[in-house]
Amino acid sequence: MVQCFWSCPHLCTCYEHADLVDCHARGFEQVPRGLPHGTWLLELGGNNLSKIGTRAFTGLWSLRVLVLCNSHIHLLPPQAFFSLSFLEKLDLSWNQLTSLPVDFSASLSAVRELRLEHNNLCYISANSLEYLDNVEKLDLSYNQLVSIGPGVFRGLSRLRQLYLHNNRLTVVQQGSLDMLPGLEVLQLSQNNISQIDSEALGPLYSLAVLSLVGNNLHHLKFKTFISLHTTATHIQLSGNPWSCDCELHRVFSKILHVRHLHIDDYQNVTCQDPPQLTGASLAWVDSQLCVAETATVLVITITVMVTVVAALVMAERNRKRNRGKNWDTESQTQTQSPPS
Repeated sequence: MVQCFWSCPHLCTCYEHADLVDCHARGFEQVPRGLPHGTWLLELGGNNLSKIGTRAFTGLWSLRVLVLCNSHIHLLPPQAFFSLSFLEKLDLSWNQLTSLPVDFSASLSAVRELRLEHNNLCYISANSLEYLDNVEKLDLSYNQLVSIGPGVFRGLSRLRQLYLHNNRLTVVQQGSLDMLPGLEVLQLSQNNISQIDSEALGPLYSLAVLSLVGNNLHHLKFKTFISLHTTATHIQLSGNPWSCDCELHRVFSKILHVRHLHIDDYQNVTCQDPPQLTGASLAWVDSQLCVAETATVLVITITVMVTVVAALVMAERNRKRNRGKNWDTESQTQTQSPPS
């Protein structure tokens, strides 16, 4: 432990008994050299690293927690985290990353928590996260993600919490959430989601919380949520521009009557369309919607029936009239014919 203390890099503070190295906000432009090999936690946040060098952490086999937040990092080269096979938490939040290298997770198979929120990520390749076998919490919120393609999360079988709020997602695609059997929390609020594929949520057998607050949803399909075969799932749907009609009311009513599905904020689900219902709660107007729609359908049905009956009556009258004319014509013909 004494050796660890005396090998502490200049400007850093090393706590020998806890194996902690604090290099926070010390003006570093690259990962400092001479870090003690027994370091358990390395705090490098608040620096000006810009770019992490290849194999910058070689030899730190004991490292369990690495904090690199708010360090102006905009590029991660291949093998940036080489040798960190026992790392459990990696914090890369509040940086300027626009992409992740294909081999990003190759040396991070032991990571349980990965924080990438508040970056500029607009795309994640299907291979960047595949080796995160033990990750339980993944935070990708406050980025620029437009879509999540099928297979992006395919290696994350132990993932329990996935945060994707405050991105630019427009669709929840079928296949994008496959192979996440342990996922409990899915945060998708404050995106631009207008469509959820019918089978997209089906693979989430453990989902307990699903937030879709503040998106661009106008309609819903009951099939989308009935595909959730969970014990209990709490769903949040307020803050969307709902087009309120009787069909939407039916969908929500069905969801509310499914024992394992719970809409926590149903009272805050408000209408944007039609204009006369803008701002009104769907829970307040739902019965009126269906009564009005039922009355309209009934009026139309009665009108159609009356029209059909009237047409049938007129057709029958015309048929009788024509038959009478034909009978008179035949009678006159027989009267005028000379006897044989």
